[in-house]
Amino acid sequence: MGEFTTIMARDGHEFQAYLAAPVARPRGAIVVLQEIFGVNHHIRAVTDGFAAEGYTAIAPSLFDRIRRGIELGYGPEDRQEGFGYMQQLVIGNTLKDVGAALAVVKNSGRVGTVGFCWGGRISYLAACDLPVACAVVYYGKVADQLAKRAKRAVMFHYGSLDKSIPLTDVAQIAAAYPDSPTFTYEGAEHGFNCDERPTYNPQAAALARQRTLEFLARHVAGEQPSA
Repeated sequence: MGEFTTIMARDGHEFQAYLAAPVARPRGAIVVLQEIFGVNHHIRAVTDGFAAEGYTAIAPSLFDRIRRGIELGYGPEDRQEGFGYMQQLVIGNTLKDVGAALAVVKNSGRVGTVGFCWGGRISYLAACDLPVACAVVYYGKVADQLAKRAKRAVMFHYGSLDKSIPLTDVAQIAAAYPDSPTFTYEGAEHGFNCDERPTYNPQAAALARQRTLEFLARHVAGEQPSA
């Protein structure tokens, strides 16, 4: 289990981050990027899960620029509240916070980002603007960001029934990055990875996790895929 710690962005902003360390020597590090619901129970569980896989894992509280301790559930009112917080943030400042999280864990080796929904969008932008080894995007809206080019390897996961990200957007992403793994999960909706949401799809989540771990092993841990 991890714990919260205080870190600082280069503009002097102090904020919380959930930090989980592996039992043995780290294989590298992962920055977990939240949805609009804050660094809640699910995001902390995801972070602990990467630590269990041997990575130093950190989830920066990206809403702390508005107010500390924002942690939401998944109901309609929570979604509306979280969306309001997201709209108040400046992307440049958010990337400063991600950069601060990178700096905290970079002594563990190469660092990758894994982001979900809004955090998936931030994960993509991190691959464009920050010194990450790779980025994983779970159902992040990035079709409108393709003018910015990722400088590192990126993996994309989308659900075929995602009402907020149409398959035309997914096709646009795949066309922009023909060498990047872009997966569509049949029958999966937005948020399919989260076992605390009604849209949880255990089969899609398990397959996406397997693919993500293989991607991270290659690009962060520097391990060769098994034959």
